[in-house]
Amino acid sequence: MHLQLQYFLLLAAALFCIGIYGLITSRNAVRVLMSIELMLNGVNLNLMGFSNFMDPEGIKGQVFTVFVLTVAAAEAAVGLAIVLSIYRNRDTVDMEQFNLLKW
Repeated sequence: MHLQLQYFLLLAAALFCIGIYGLITSRNAVRVLMSIELMLNGVNLNLMGFSNFMDPEGIKGQVFTVFVLTVAAAEAAVGLAIVLSIYRNRDTVDMEQFNLLKW
């Protein structure tokens, strides 16, 4: 039994909206990174759902999903390294305190 495309889109939209909400309202840098990951997972669900719906024999959506997962892993590694560096210098991960580039 094939799931309908609407279910994939509904779940992907919910994940993306939760990610946007977390990105806008959170002041913690780790929560912001997790919110970005939620948004990217919503995009991945869209890619997989549309790939399954439009071309069931092809793997184009899966290839793009693997690419997005690779970029997300690199983003998480670099983001956590930056957060750790700022935490060592400032003793906080509050986004309001990240004013290193201000004059």
